[in-house]
Amino acid sequence: MAAGSEVYVLGGYQTDFARNWTKESKHFSALMREGVLGALETCSIAPEEIESAHVGNFAAELYCMQGHLGAFFTEVHPAFSGLPTGRHEAACASGSIALLAASAEIEAGRYDLQAVVGIEQMKTVSAAEGGAYLGTAAWYEQEAEGIEFPFPKLFGRLGDEYDKRYGLKDEYLAEISRLNYDNAKLNPNAQTRTWYMNREHALCRTDDNPAVGGRIRIADCSQVTDGAVCVFLASRDYAEKYAKGMGLKLEEIPRIKGWGHNTARLRFADKVAESANDQYVLPHVRSTVTSAMRRAGIEDVNGVDGIETHDCFTTSEYMAIDHFGITAPGESWKAVEEGWLEIDGKHPINPSGGLIGAGHPVGATGVRQLLDSHAQVTGNAGAYQVEGAKNFQTLNIGGSGTTSVSFVVGV
Repeated sequence: MAAGSEVYVLGGYQTDFARNWTKESKHFSALMREGVLGALETCSIAPEEIESAHVGNFAAELYCMQGHLGAFFTEVHPAFSGLPTGRHEAACASGSIALLAASAEIEAGRYDLQAVVGIEQMKTVSAAEGGAYLGTAAWYEQEAEGIEFPFPKLFGRLGDEYDKRYGLKDEYLAEISRLNYDNAKLNPNAQTRTWYMNREHALCRTDDNPAVGGRIRIADCSQVTDGAVCVFLASRDYAEKYAKGMGLKLEEIPRIKGWGHNTARLRFADKVAESANDQYVLPHVRSTVTSAMRRAGIEDVNGVDGIETHDCFTTSEYMAIDHFGITAPGESWKAVEEGWLEIDGKHPINPSGGLIGAGHPVGATGVRQLLDSHAQVTGNAGAYQVEGAKNFQTLNIGGSGTTSVSFVVGV
């Protein structure tokens, strides 16, 4: 970024991902209201200071029969009437695309303070119907129509491709599941914080852990979640004033140090065909990660203190391990076996519990990852704090590795 165009992350708020807003008889607007008002209170920001808002959401038209989501931001507080707002969609990467748009406007000098809301209400329909809705993140007619739970099957094929190229044992996927559930127990907003899961259960092949798509079983899956997350992004000018008012030094407020963004072909088969002669199974994901590092001035994964990655399934986290460069391509198992991914390990991944443990309200996930990274580098992650964290990196993926976005957040 050019000098003076830094984008600062002031903080934000996450709703409790264990809640079911349909059972509470609460409308989509109530979910957004709690996320935004909670962020204003947490960050001690007056509503009148917000200059623009971006909403990340995947499929409210399907789950809630509601579009035009930017307008819902104006319903949160009377001070928001007339604000410029917009909605962004990129499947499970919708929240990160909203963050990219907001940060670009700050870099361009359009606004000094922006709200970014990631939101999804998913528990409005049956599991089968919700699975079909999620199928629209793929090429629906060719990859999802008439297929029960298409995305577990697509990410099962990711595991199959690793198995074909490098070998893949189920016990490594089970250990990834175990770790995310364990970490979630430390997170007061995690959906599964009171659930039971261990490695043996994740490995079992009984009715308690049924297959939902090839090698993918229930224990391998992220959660169906209702949730909203709001964060505030600011220019250097605003951040300086904010720091003074909060009794902080400017350098204590985290910045988006780097970002990466790539979009691969939509069909999973086309991605695999393109990468046939590449050492990485999803090279566009690898490029997203390394682009964020390069822009942050970080040489490699040793320059980040932890990672919040997109574990929509255990296979996507297994892929992320070598795509971040924690191991050589095809050797992700080494990091699992050596305990490097633990909160106190060499390369902590998903101390929050990730999508498997913390929950996955699709449009909110990218924003949640950024907020958790902010908590880590400010030392405010509580029981799941990575000691001494100064740089954290995210990876948010939409579709079957189609849209990928990564941020490096640091102080």
